[in-house]
Amino acid sequence: MAKSVDDLAASERAGSPDAADLVRREEQVFGDNPLEVRESDHYTYEYVGGFVEKWDELIDWKKRYASEGSFFIDQLKARGVRSVLDVATGTGFHSVRLLEEGFETVSADGSPQMLAKAFSNGLTYGGHILRVVHADWRWLNRDVHGEYDAIICLGNSFTHLFSERDRRKALAEFYAMLKHDGVLIIDQRNYDAILDNGFSSKHTYYYAGEDVSAEPEYVDEGLARFKYTFPDKSVFYLNMYPLRKNYMRRLMREVGFQRIDTYGDFQETYHDSEPDFFIHVAEKKYRPDEELSDIYSTAVHTARDYYNSKDADNFYYHVWGGNDIHIGIYERPDEDITTASRRTVERMAQKVRITPDTRILDIGSGYGGAARYLAKTYGCRVSCLNLSEVENARNVEFNRAAGLDRLIEVRDGSFEDIPYQDNAFDIVWSQDAILHSGDRERVLEEVTRVLRGGGSFIFTDPMAADGARRKDLGTILDRLNLDTMGSPGFYRRELARLGLQNFDFEDLTEHLPVHYARVLEVLERREAELSDRISENYRTKMKTGLRNWVAGGKAGNLAWGIIHARS
Repeated sequence: MAKSVDDLAASERAGSPDAADLVRREEQVFGDNPLEVRESDHYTYEYVGGFVEKWDELIDWKKRYASEGSFFIDQLKARGVRSVLDVATGTGFHSVRLLEEGFETVSADGSPQMLAKAFSNGLTYGGHILRVVHADWRWLNRDVHGEYDAIICLGNSFTHLFSERDRRKALAEFYAMLKHDGVLIIDQRNYDAILDNGFSSKHTYYYAGEDVSAEPEYVDEGLARFKYTFPDKSVFYLNMYPLRKNYMRRLMREVGFQRIDTYGDFQETYHDSEPDFFIHVAEKKYRPDEELSDIYSTAVHTARDYYNSKDADNFYYHVWGGNDIHIGIYERPDEDITTASRRTVERMAQKVRITPDTRILDIGSGYGGAARYLAKTYGCRVSCLNLSEVENARNVEFNRAAGLDRLIEVRDGSFEDIPYQDNAFDIVWSQDAILHSGDRERVLEEVTRVLRGGGSFIFTDPMAADGARRKDLGTILDRLNLDTMGSPGFYRRELARLGLQNFDFEDLTEHLPVHYARVLEVLERREAELSDRISENYRTKMKTGLRNWVAGGKAGNLAWGIIHARS
């Protein structure tokens, strides 16, 4: 009878002949039910001798070199990196590449078979003698000595860790071995696309071997079992954990990494469904609050540039109302935009208890219309956080003119990294802003961090209807340069995860197409007089975008309303 996975693991720990035999094996052992094999240690039994010998057919070094270009080298050189720890050496492709570029490189891997092949490849490709170390990521500081400017973990290797405890421990070990301003680079397959849309691959950047097939045989939220078929008809398998992109980013943030940039197939701008692989570049360097604007995400930079533009400022000021630049609640379709928009503010304020002692944070505050209403009506203090310096300047000016500047603070910043201390606010308020984030989970984590116990998070956001498909939202998403939108179900689920179990959603979706149709009507009616303030190109694109919002709302693909969540 064949040994089980547990038997093999036990025999290796005991140093029995089975371990040495495994190194020479041509066949893998997954036990009676391969889909039950979801253990971090099992990868050592998957990279058997027969598979490792064929691995370079899968990778194809020359094509990988051409497709990757100098991406990783550029990332490291831009940060002044000299020493690199390659913790997923595999057969040595990146270690050899780093040595060729002059980096001091140590090559580690948990598979002795891979390390042996890497050492051989180092000699073959350029006569390099690799400094190889057999190491387990969870005890990296025990097995590898020293501190490094950079650690790289490439080749989808991190997905071999099946337990969250193992993932957190490995990341903590990486963090500890980096110098104070070091950088970690990790890549992963685009499991989001595989889980949500099924498998497809451009087969361009990773696993570039022409004659090798690498496709999932089975996928669920806890397992991606990939089948590798080689030209000689030999077949091997890898069982991996399907990491979602934002989950991985969250783990890195929680370990302590300060700035995390995520690229899709080496590109900074992409739709999440498009890349085969994501590459996370995580900096350890600590950023004080005043430097948070230096680490805006790509989505935040895009939104900031848009709202800082002359065209956008003039459009929202002259067409949308210039005070409350969000969706209104209408009593009749032709009602004044300003009146309808103020009604939304009033309706939201009625849902929370506000006194002069209440501290409110408005994230994505625009021109500050809500803050002025709240401060004037209740005498409370409001902090406005907004990424557009142009809008913030108008906000400050309006507050001073209204005599409310002593109650309202205006601060440049992103709600993905809120520059306030924990438990600082009684209420966090937001209107139609969170959709602009490419990492909404991060925004909600920041909101709950700065919210006091028992506090309220009240907000509106143009959302996808629960169950809406991406293809139904494509024109709207393309206009926003985003890949997804939130949904009522998403916000309910994520806020519950963060401890805000009391969730109320007043569904006001019917007002969304009315509002965008009203804005479109005003723009078209006043287009001639605004021609010297708003460019024709912007007006044309805006009219198309507004029509898409109206159509999406009427088709039932969108949702909007007031969400009130409390701990």
